[in-house]
Amino acid sequence: MKRVSIIAAICLFALGLNAQKRGNRIEITPKAKGTETKVATEVSIKSGWRSARVTTPDGQIVPCQLDDFNGDGTPDVVFFFGEAGKKHTITLSKDLPQDTYEPQVYAELMLTNKKIKEENKQDLYISQLTVDNGTNPYWMLHHHGTAFENEQVAYRIYFDHRQTVDIYGKYNKGLELQQTQFYPDAEQKANGFGDDVLWVGQTLGLGTLRGWDGSKPLMLTDVAHRSQRIVARGPLRTIVEVKDEGWTVIPTTTTDNANNTSSANKIFPPRGDKRGGITMIALYTLNAGDRHCTVDVTFEGNADSREFVTGLINVKNSTEHSDGKGLRACWGTDWPVSAKDSVGHKRETVGLGIYIPEEYVVRQLPANKDNYPIVVKPVKNRLRYFITFCSANESWGFKSDEEWYRYLEEWKKTVR
Repeated sequence: MKRVSIIAAICLFALGLNAQKRGNRIEITPKAKGTETKVATEVSIKSGWRSARVTTPDGQIVPCQLDDFNGDGTPDVVFFFGEAGKKHTITLSKDLPQDTYEPQVYAELMLTNKKIKEENKQDLYISQLTVDNGTNPYWMLHHHGTAFENEQVAYRIYFDHRQTVDIYGKYNKGLELQQTQFYPDAEQKANGFGDDVLWVGQTLGLGTLRGWDGSKPLMLTDVAHRSQRIVARGPLRTIVEVKDEGWTVIPTTTTDNANNTSSANKIFPPRGDKRGGITMIALYTLNAGDRHCTVDVTFEGNADSREFVTGLINVKNSTEHSDGKGLRACWGTDWPVSAKDSVGHKRETVGLGIYIPEEYVVRQLPANKDNYPIVVKPVKNRLRYFITFCSANESWGFKSDEEWYRYLEEWKKTVR
């Protein structure tokens, strides 16, 4: 499936091209960019509307959702999967409640309740969290950050200076996280529930974006405020926002020349770097039916002159695939947890993939012991790329690196 857009400005542009608005009604015909029949479609709306219903000319109701991107409590966007080339009518209402549809995605952000010992029975749900510089809530958050899924795959994003993207593999299709909370118990495992399938440590995990000093990745250490927010919970897509305000991208230890003393406990921008801190906002979007997650990054401040790095963890004994044009992948087998936590786990085989449109790629670096890195650079303070994975446990999925790499070559053609 394709998405028309996620960024509001692009969404408004699309509205002007293929939609007509009359009062509380918008008529739009989704346009396919390939051979797909269903098109992920979003349309910007003005504030004040309470609900939306999408219908086809024959009166069929098409499931939709309303998303609030700016967090002001009112919807900004109507999202639905439309039939390519067919007119759809969006009817907005300020009075009627939003229709409910069967959920095809799920997202959760939770505090750890110390009074509850079971890891899959936590109950302190929150929708967003912001912390100040020097505060690390990693151990206070259940599964260490926001987790989200559709029927095929599940992801989580660590809430700390790493901000690593981690994965949860499934045996069977279905929504699981509300039941397992990323940590299935023995009974759930026996009944075919999935589990964490990748150990990420300090690596890039699956497409984590970090700073770049010319030779190595830089963690997001010096950040004035760090936030995670669940922007959309479904039923058709989930969107997670990760925001880093006032990020000093290249922290370094220098000498205080005036006093000729070492300032090892202070952080300064590098000499000659007058660009100052930036704010980075990343939106992770997972649509129903898609294996991949779209990563849209916007920057405030001068980011176009900076290089960043993303890529994939070098899974132990993995094979590698690359087309040299923004697509990179690996396939390997390793323990999904540290040695001390390995009881009850088995070695997991996973396939990882990332596609970065060439306009953002600076260079692809050779694999090292930790990562398959790719140096990137924003264009007009924006960056978009796509991450995906599979677990060899999947009853419907891939069982070899050759299968996985063939799939990715075709997948690359379908994302924009």
